[in-house]
Amino acid sequence: MKINIRECTTLDYMDIALLNKNEMGYEYPASDTKKKLEQLLNDSNHKIYVAIAYDKVVGYVHANNHDLLYAPHLKNIMGIAVASDFKKNGIGKMLLNEVEKWAWDTGAYGVRLVSGLARTGAHAFYVSCGYGGIKDQKNFKKMF
Repeated sequence: MKINIRECTTLDYMDIALLNKNEMGYEYPASDTKKKLEQLLNDSNHKIYVAIAYDKVVGYVHANNHDLLYAPHLKNIMGIAVASDFKKNGIGKMLLNEVEKWAWDTGAYGVRLVSGLARTGAHAFYVSCGYGGIKDQKNFKKMF
């Protein structure tokens, strides 16, 4: 199976919406995904890469700049998903590599990501890719 990684385009919105729903459990309308993609793809602080197999998007990763007053510049993975039928084929690693290359090319000190406590399979994958666990956190939101 041949896998190609390329930068995302707005035309990928439907596949990304399906990956968000099927692989991550996020019910977010495809039309809103399209609007969000249009915004993020025009913002140099964000990069979105997609994995293509058989002319179809089967995975994606979204990363952005992560700058704090108490740490060096990093890239931050906001989301990564691979279709269930395509897992265990190196696609997730290929997507992470693209973000790591962007980080390296722009002088970032590294890449960070946050993963839900219950996603133990994902945690094992990140460790196998060289990522280390730093701390457990609670996530708080206030919605308007």
